[in-house]
Amino acid sequence: MKEVPVYLFTGFLEAGKTKFIQETLEDERFNNGERTLLLLCEDGIEEYDPSTFSSGNVYIETIENESDLEPKALEKMLQSYKAQRVLVEYNGMWLLDTLYQQMPQNWVIAQEFLFCDANTFLSYNANMRQLVYDKLRSCELVVFNRCGPDIDRMSLHKIVRAASRRTDIAYEKPDGSVEYDEIEDPLPFDLEAPVVDIADRDYALFYSDLSNEMGKYEGKTLHYKGLVAKSARLPEDTFVFGRQMMACCANDIQFAGLICRWPEAKTLAKGEWVVITAEVSIKWHKGYGKRGPVLTVTHVEHCEKPEEPVAVFY
Repeated sequence: MKEVPVYLFTGFLEAGKTKFIQETLEDERFNNGERTLLLLCEDGIEEYDPSTFSSGNVYIETIENESDLEPKALEKMLQSYKAQRVLVEYNGMWLLDTLYQQMPQNWVIAQEFLFCDANTFLSYNANMRQLVYDKLRSCELVVFNRCGPDIDRMSLHKIVRAASRRTDIAYEKPDGSVEYDEIEDPLPFDLEAPVVDIADRDYALFYSDLSNEMGKYEGKTLHYKGLVAKSARLPEDTFVFGRQMMACCANDIQFAGLICRWPEAKTLAKGEWVVITAEVSIKWHKGYGKRGPVLTVTHVEHCEKPEEPVAVFY
């Protein structure tokens, strides 16, 4: 079955999604005649003007309710127009997992962009952190528009980086000019040290960075504190080691751990806090069901529970 590329545009009301999509569809470099289904998941203040699109092969459908996101219905829309690709203006109040889970199997996210009003973003983040994080964690570009000289770019930068170190950040000034974020984000630990010491406060960042860029950790020796977890599906010499981690709010706390091998693993108790020294190998393991970081433990020290047992990004 041929894959259908999906271009996903997220953000809250008045964030600039409609304007960007309108301009994109007016650009013949993108809209050169390919049959396109445009799905609108919210009613914005601005309206589309199809008469200025560079091609007439754009077909607009409205999704009124989150529950209307259903594979068969979406596929029927696509087939009714014989569309070759899909653009989605997503409702900022809907979680992205709803769309991800309900897309037809052959629909594939090609690009994902988040648009934010720089003047209201901090307020949204303070009051609706879960929804903001939901949009930040997977987008490849965040555009902060209406970004005047009084905007604290560092505050915006830190919030984005707490969710993703890969996402590009652009600041669009009121005059329409754009500057890209060039703030450096050095890791708070030294990956070139003989033993990489991960402080308690840095576990969430370490785990996220390792998950995104496993290759650079190959062969590194790590030293950090964590919680022992056990599984009957794993061999006696294997345990899972990590921390409870909160990405955005208490509702999303979950255990974020790594597979560890140690000949004396059976002496460790589930829920016990220890400090390990271990070497990282990136390889397939049945505990992940795919390639991932497998730690060969060389030393274990028993320790007290940390003051802040739940790891956070901020």
